[in-house]
Amino acid sequence: MLTVDFTRFPLAPGDRVLDLGCGAGRHAFECYRRGAQVVALDQNGEEIREVAKWFAAMKEAGEAPAGATATAMEGDALNLPFPDESFDVVIISEVMEHIPDDKGVLAEMVRVLKPGGRIAITVPRYGPEKVCWALSDAYHEVEGGHIRIYKADELLAKIRQAGLKPYGTHHAHALHSPYWWLKCAFGVDNDKALPVRAYHKLLVWDIMKKPALTRVAEQLLNPVVGKSFVAYATKPHLPKADAQ
Repeated sequence: MLTVDFTRFPLAPGDRVLDLGCGAGRHAFECYRRGAQVVALDQNGEEIREVAKWFAAMKEAGEAPAGATATAMEGDALNLPFPDESFDVVIISEVMEHIPDDKGVLAEMVRVLKPGGRIAITVPRYGPEKVCWALSDAYHEVEGGHIRIYKADELLAKIRQAGLKPYGTHHAHALHSPYWWLKCAFGVDNDKALPVRAYHKLLVWDIMKKPALTRVAEQLLNPVVGKSFVAYATKPHLPKADAQ
């Protein structure tokens, strides 16, 4: 399940891509399939080890084209272990809402991004996320959980303040908002509640089968209750006088 829309955020073969806070690796895997040179970075060592195994399995199965590379590594989003201007593309999906110093993370992403490079940022959308917080304290009070809710204008302002130029936004995963509302209402750790189990089966069916009915429904509902807000931005080239 991808949150970044690669028709709006296209990759070229050989692009150096950083998936920052890669988690289970969903965007990193897609970039690898598209021929990129991918670095998947996360502070969770267990997840990184799993991502590395999947990269190896993809290579063995021939899922990535010639020239594509993939590396999984542990790291700190506030102290990235890369030189300046190392990447053509940076993706950070559902991460910034967890980090107290979000401006610091943006600054690090801008530092390692090449001039002319592009960033995709996804965060929980304000409206659906507010409902989750209202229904359950446990949803956001767990260690490492969500510490803020972004309004779209607020996030875009921070992106601009970091020196980036936004060029597009959209919403995603409308069908997932009701699932999380149910989780919050019945208990975030209560997967046995009948409504939660039933809706989860619906989501799995949708992800696996991609039926036209639910695909069209989600496209229609995304502007209203899309679970994620997605923003795309570029790092401008410095004028020659400023670059010297």
